[in-house]
Amino acid sequence: MNAPTVWILLPAVLGGLLLFLPRERWVAWLGTLLSLGLAATALFLPPDTAQRLGAYSLRIDSTLVFWGRQISLTAADQPLLVLIYLVASFWFFGAQAVSAARRIVPLGLMLLALLVASLAVQPFLYAGLLIEMAVLISLPLLAPPGGAAGRGVLRFLIHQTLAMPAILFAGVLLSGVEAVPGEVAQISQAAALLSLGFSLLLALFPFYTWAPLLMEETSPYAAGFVLSVFPTFSLVFALNFLDRYSWLRESSDLAFALQVAGLFTAASAGIWAAFQRHLGRVAAYAAIAEVGISLAALSLPDRAFALQAIFYFIIPRTAALGVWTLALGVLHQKFGSLRFSALRGAARKYPLATAGLALANLALAGVPLLASFPVRQALWQKLAQFSLPAAAWLGVASLGLWVAALRSLAVLGMAEPGETWKSGETTLQRILISLGLLSLFLLGLFPQWMQPLLANLPLLFEHLTK
Repeated sequence: MNAPTVWILLPAVLGGLLLFLPRERWVAWLGTLLSLGLAATALFLPPDTAQRLGAYSLRIDSTLVFWGRQISLTAADQPLLVLIYLVASFWFFGAQAVSAARRIVPLGLMLLALLVASLAVQPFLYAGLLIEMAVLISLPLLAPPGGAAGRGVLRFLIHQTLAMPAILFAGVLLSGVEAVPGEVAQISQAAALLSLGFSLLLALFPFYTWAPLLMEETSPYAAGFVLSVFPTFSLVFALNFLDRYSWLRESSDLAFALQVAGLFTAASAGIWAAFQRHLGRVAAYAAIAEVGISLAALSLPDRAFALQAIFYFIIPRTAALGVWTLALGVLHQKFGSLRFSALRGAARKYPLATAGLALANLALAGVPLLASFPVRQALWQKLAQFSLPAAAWLGVASLGLWVAALRSLAVLGMAEPGETWKSGETTLQRILISLGLLSLFLLGLFPQWMQPLLANLPLLFEHLTK
């Protein structure tokens, strides 16, 4: 047995089989248990490490050769595999509360299998093709069969597809630069193509218009899953580029470009969020701001801290987006719309859903005691030491999300005189939102709990950590 079979082929095949199960609850539970099983396998039986069970010795080989291409998951990938499938189990378990498990779980497993393969394939440029395949798999998740694809879905497909030729052609040029280091013209062309490709792939300003449209047109929970998964894998793909090419990571202009792109994306998304009248669009802009903040972290001279910050953002971001979009899914089911005009006074009828979206919003704004605060505070301090204007722009992004949260609470709290409080959420929705809110506080109060899982992830990029 080899690692690609366990963590890529197995979830892809079982995800396809789950499409044929008749009951949504079965799909949700089996998908969750499968993801937890894959995470546990990575934790206790990492690739290329023998484990003795009684008289037997178990070992998972790291490499599979497929059509002449090498797909390899080594022991160094262990924490990343654990993290990926733990995050997947979180999303899959919550999907049943908003009747989205039939789409999210099977397609999500296949999508994650392709994205894990994109991290494992050699030569690593083939990762671009696998990411594009994952984009195509996500389309039925966002636009169910029989329904028309909205503008957000089409823009998502177009932007992600246009990113691939630019990145792949840049990789070809970079191979030529390695052979002939003095080719200045090729370096400039490759840098321009990479900038365009990753701006489209990561949805940087001004290429993030599809995200709020997607959240407005499709299931909030499905859109949240996409906005959580794709930027994370795209960031890892970008880090592979920086780790692979020495001239790129040592460029004097790289830090400035990353800082400008990251802070402008984060600040503009925060400002747009403050003026929205649709709760789903606010969540989309918050997810975009997180991508910009990760790029701003990568611009810091201390690369070891930058990588740690990028990976430490993953769990708080996932928890906040999961709780936020679950709450949005509950309100969308009950009211049919997430516009302010349709949700006046909703807090009186759905107090837990209102608390979930408000606190998740504040968590992504970096409010003290909530999930993102410890790592956001550390990043803010580092940015202030490096550049006070950069720290101020990060503050603008956070302030915009604060304002969005307060405006949302003001609208949801409106009610007619004498209207009583009651909880209209189902029992499952109450349990899941309550557990999600508890996780937001625990991650904010005890961030050190994430360290055993995340501390070794920067070691995947050996050249960047030097």
